[in-house]
Amino acid sequence: MNRPIIIIIASVTILGALIAFPLLRKNRAVQQHETDEIADAPKGPHGGRLLIQDAFQLEITLFEKGVPPEFRLYVFDREKPLDPASVAAEIRLKRLGGREDVFHFAKEADYLRGNAVVEEPHSFDVSVAATYQGKTNRWEYASYEGRTTMTPEGVQYSGIVVETAGPAKMKTVLELSGEVILNPDRQTHVPPRFDGIIASVPASLGDRVVKGEVLATLESTQLAEEKSAYVRAMYEHQFAQKAYEREQMLWDRKITSEQDYLATKREYEEARIRFQTAAQKLKAAGIPSEGIETDEDISTHIIRSPISGTIIEKDLAIGEAVQSEEKLFVIADLSELYGEITIPAQSISAVRKGQAVTVVSDVLDQEIQGRLTYVGPLLGEKTRSAKGRVLIQNPEGAWRPGVFVKVRVVQEEIDVPVAVKASGLQTFRDWNVVFLAVGNEFEIRPLELGRRDGQWVEVRSGISPGERYVSENSFLVKADIEKSGAKHDH
Repeated sequence: MNRPIIIIIASVTILGALIAFPLLRKNRAVQQHETDEIADAPKGPHGGRLLIQDAFQLEITLFEKGVPPEFRLYVFDREKPLDPASVAAEIRLKRLGGREDVFHFAKEADYLRGNAVVEEPHSFDVSVAATYQGKTNRWEYASYEGRTTMTPEGVQYSGIVVETAGPAKMKTVLELSGEVILNPDRQTHVPPRFDGIIASVPASLGDRVVKGEVLATLESTQLAEEKSAYVRAMYEHQFAQKAYEREQMLWDRKITSEQDYLATKREYEEARIRFQTAAQKLKAAGIPSEGIETDEDISTHIIRSPISGTIIEKDLAIGEAVQSEEKLFVIADLSELYGEITIPAQSISAVRKGQAVTVVSDVLDQEIQGRLTYVGPLLGEKTRSAKGRVLIQNPEGAWRPGVFVKVRVVQEEIDVPVAVKASGLQTFRDWNVVFLAVGNEFEIRPLELGRRDGQWVEVRSGISPGERYVSENSFLVKADIEKSGAKHDH
């Protein structure tokens, strides 16, 4: 993946979003007026909002010290406290999206206590009715928090995406740490096979080579001796074979003695064995035996690549004396690598060969799907963990050995009744929230979250199936709400 291009695009996107910020606001003066109105509303002796109609006064408090939020009402006649039992009260809260909560009240101590918890967010249009001595007094006011209004143009320009909450198929995932390593079955060490002096090195570290390509040349007296021994054994074999064939003919004609015949046969067999041995030694060293007897340069050895791959190690220089078993090159086929993972003892029962996994590298900005090809049967004495491997197909060379990765092991797929995109989540105060979208209005919805799989997050409470929420670029909505000065004030 082209990370620089992605960074440039991301930068342009963020810059565009910031340029669009003035377009996001709609009727900011109205928002500020609502906030100022709450702040300027009369306060009662208990710090709540004081509603007044003629001589009757009703103080509304939202009490949440040590208990879930609840309404507590205090009633007065010309600022003198009344018996709460003498007043019948009802509060209706109309929330964004159309939901309405109704609260009835009963006397407790010196106040009227609501019959239900006031759920977050405390953002609603409030209707209050209080009946005292046969007269019903009514009030209406707005009390918003975590809410903003945006223009359609601003929403579209900023790339804000709205989706519908609902059922989702989630994958429960175990995330393990790991590292990209070479496939040990696809790398080889290249020795010179003969003692000698390096004459040339056309191959360089990092070169991609094909099988049979020349890596270096070696001048070797040992090779010359081996070739000479082969040629000598070849001629001795040819001579012994002709002598044996002649002796065989004489034996068949009863002209030679059995002793001479058997001696010639033994000499032939010994010559044949020496010749085969000399040929096998050259073959094992990768030296073709054909044409050696006419080869004038018997001391030069060409070192060739035994596989196609990349030179990842090189340890030689022109003029350097080397031994036959030294490691001159290491060549690896990087088209297939392994992701080696560490499996803690407490997770070993949840991991098995054949499981689907996702290998992720934040450094390389790469992600690939695969399956576990190996799970170690033993735990390390010191680490108390096992090793696992996943095969990484790497035809384009995007993955590199040594890079640390995260390996997400899919344990099971489950259906959840309500889920939202993880990209839509934000923090607001000490809540995890999404932003409910109703027309051009947006408001926080604190959520109780469940399982996650990287893309989806299960919602246990806070938003209902069918409700619309911001799934992309929600940080812009959060910024607009914070700039509007929305308060947690009651």
